[in-house]
Amino acid sequence: MEIEQLRYFKTVATMQHMTRAAEVLSISQPALSKSISNIEQDLGVPLFNREGRSIYLNRFGELFLQSVNVILDEYERVKEEFEDIVRPGSGEVSFGFIHTLGTEVVPELIAATTKHFPNMLFSLTQATSLSLLKRLEEGAIDLCLTQKIASKVIEIETEELFVEELFVIVPKTHPLAHLEMITLDNIKDEPFIAIKKGNSLRRLVDEFFLKEGIKLKTTFAAEEMHTVAGFVSAGMGISLIPNIKGLDNYNVKRLRVEPPCYRSVGVSWAKNRYLSPAATEFKQYLIEYFQNRKEIE
Repeated sequence: MEIEQLRYFKTVATMQHMTRAAEVLSISQPALSKSISNIEQDLGVPLFNREGRSIYLNRFGELFLQSVNVILDEYERVKEEFEDIVRPGSGEVSFGFIHTLGTEVVPELIAATTKHFPNMLFSLTQATSLSLLKRLEEGAIDLCLTQKIASKVIEIETEELFVEELFVIVPKTHPLAHLEMITLDNIKDEPFIAIKKGNSLRRLVDEFFLKEGIKLKTTFAAEEMHTVAGFVSAGMGISLIPNIKGLDNYNVKRLRVEPPCYRSVGVSWAKNRYLSPAATEFKQYLIEYFQNRKEIE
């Protein structure tokens, strides 16, 4: 039984005249009669008492009309809700981002976005790249801001937005603190403060050292960047991280690495999966937003 059939039934029940109902619905009278007959066959009971061209609801029809009114009202409510969600500039976007972008990059982005799209709503998720990947696979988020990630379940598309340089941080009292630039080989024997496994930054840092043939002496794995900075500041080791907001508040020295270490950050989405007009518009805005940032910098 289709929504259109329910609308036909409600119109006939309201007008109590098949021919006039057919005119209002802009269909032929035989087609309308057939539709009503099909509903009655599906339900197994007659819904109308017929007297010539006029028809009247019987007790089964009155009971069915109550349910039809509820179904049609709920259908219209959901339809309107979906229209609000997918309408460009005023829909809802589910957006995820990695922890390291939560202190500065994303707050500034969302502040600018809400000015540009005052009627757009955001559902935000902060998590590791692997957790964001899982949410993309499940369809729980539309887009995410992360390092490039690969999926074995669905194809992920990523558009690079910006590149960040990574720096070695050491306590200000460290013997290397007087330098401005070092190599990874200079710190191969140092105790290392890492990000926990499962974080895409951890994987990238491990790859940098592995490429140099260095096995890290990890003494502690933290949940996020400021914890790493805190442990380094306390003299517990050194680390390799982006230039996070507030790093200057710690008792650490930032050293550039030769050759430089970079990470690419982009916007990712599930290929071949429906992306609402609002999410599509926000994705394009993201690309333009970070392009303008590059030009200003």
